[in-house]
Amino acid sequence: MMHTFFIVILLATSVVAVAVIVERALALKWTRIIPETVAQMVTSYRTAGDLPSLISLCEQNPSPISRLLLFAAEHADWPKNENVEIIETRARHEISRLERGLVVLEIIVGIAPLLGLVGTIYGLITLFGSMDMAGNVKSGEFSQGISTALYATLLGLLVAIPALVAWSYFSKKVENLSVEMATLCDEFMRKHYRSVETAKPSKAAAKVK
Repeated sequence: MMHTFFIVILLATSVVAVAVIVERALALKWTRIIPETVAQMVTSYRTAGDLPSLISLCEQNPSPISRLLLFAAEHADWPKNENVEIIETRARHEISRLERGLVVLEIIVGIAPLLGLVGTIYGLITLFGSMDMAGNVKSGEFSQGISTALYATLLGLLVAIPALVAWSYFSKKVENLSVEMATLCDEFMRKHYRSVETAKPSKAAAKVK
């Protein structure tokens, strides 16, 4: 019964790993995190007059980058340094949401080989337990011990290796997405505050005239 227990546990672990991998693959699609239309709007942003259009577009395309840009737009009347600080805090929150589920894969990467090792050790215990004092081996228990050891090791590796590949891939993707979101937010902030600063002298000159 114990050899069945180890196999069931490893199979359940593999199901969890597959579910997390599929969920993260869908959740971390580039276009879901950074819609192309929003990125293009930031690229074409020129003056504070474009702010309403940007806000409208972000509301129509809910995503992590849209939430960050909307948050920045809500505090556009704040000094730039203060706005940057709260955006950085907000960005860390968004990144933590992107990393959701990766810790599960990381845990599976660690425990799957260990579960396989435990199954292997149990198989060896069964194997040596099938020997009597004279060194004779009961064939049924011997084969069961060998199969438990081999199956446990194989399943542990089959679960851990794909989970490790997926964890590495998604971690790198979250890092790339974070860099791209930071770049877009920085570009928006620079363009917006530069246009505001440029407009101030023009208004002052108009008042003098």
